[in-house]
Amino acid sequence: MIKRLGRQPWVLSTIGTLMAAYLKLVYRTNRFVIEPEGVHEQSEKDLPVIVAMWHGQHFMVPFAKPAHWPAKVMISRSADGEVNAIAARKLGLGLIRASGGKNARQIKKRGGMRGFIEALRALKEGYSIAMTADVPKGPARKSGVGIVQLAKHSGRPVLPVAVATSRSIELNSWDKASVNLPFGRGSIAVNDLIWVPADADDETLEDYRLKVEEGLNQATKRAYELVGRADG
Repeated sequence: MIKRLGRQPWVLSTIGTLMAAYLKLVYRTNRFVIEPEGVHEQSEKDLPVIVAMWHGQHFMVPFAKPAHWPAKVMISRSADGEVNAIAARKLGLGLIRASGGKNARQIKKRGGMRGFIEALRALKEGYSIAMTADVPKGPARKSGVGIVQLAKHSGRPVLPVAVATSRSIELNSWDKASVNLPFGRGSIAVNDLIWVPADADDETLEDYRLKVEEGLNQATKRAYELVGRADG
C-alpha cells in the first residue's frame, strides 16, 4: 500500500513542491561565493552550453544559473525522477525526460535516444542543457560517453559545474548523494569549457570523456574547498 501510495501523482507533486521550497531555503540561508569570479559574464558569448554535474551533487545546481539563461534539465522518467522534475519546474527549468544507459536496451528503456534528440533541438533553439555526466546506477563520478556525444553533434561546449555547502548530510547511496543544509556557507565552482570536435572518432571521444570526468572532479574538489571541507 505504501509503495502504491508513493506512486500517486498528488504525492509526487507534493514532495516535489516541498523539495523546491526546501532548496530555495538552503540557497537563501547560505552565503554563496562563485569561482572563478565573473564566470557568468565570460560564458555569455559561448551560450548555449551543456552543464555537466554529478549525480548526488546536483540538487543545488539550478541556482548556479543566472536567471536570464534559458535552460532545460535532463531528468529520468523514474518515480524519483518525477519528484526531481516537479522541483526543477518549480525552480524555473524546462524538462527533458530521459536518461542514459550502459547498453542499447537500457538506453531504449530510459528514453535515451529520444532525450538526445530533444537535447539537440533545445540547444539549437538556444537553451542550455543541464545533465548528469555519470549514468545511473553507477559507478558514481565516472562520466558516460553520452554527454560528449551531445557536445560533438551539437557543436556546443560542456561546462563542468559543482555546488557545495558547508553543512550537509551524506547518504549511503550509489551516487554518494549530498543533502545540502541551510544556515552555512555555499560555493559554486565552474571549470573550463570543453569543446568536442565534430569529427571526433571513438578514441578521441574517450579522451574527451575523461576530460569531462576530470573537469567535474576538479570543480567538485574546489567547491568543497571553498566551504572549508576536504571530503568532496
